[in-house]
Amino acid sequence: MADPRNTDPEDRTPRERGLERRSGGAGVSPWLVIGAIPMLAAAAYVIFAVFAR
Repeated sequence: MADPRNTDPEDRTPRERGLERRSGGAGVSPWLVIGAIPMLAAAAYVIFAVFAR
């Protein structure tokens, strides 16, 4: 069972402390996703242009 919100850090279970440490930041930056979409589109355009001959 999870510890209630605003539990004193000394009273938290070790498992909860470990989860908090790992969830500090986002897994993937939104800018990485936004940049990957045009890159994939450009790669698809080049691939289709090469094989459309």
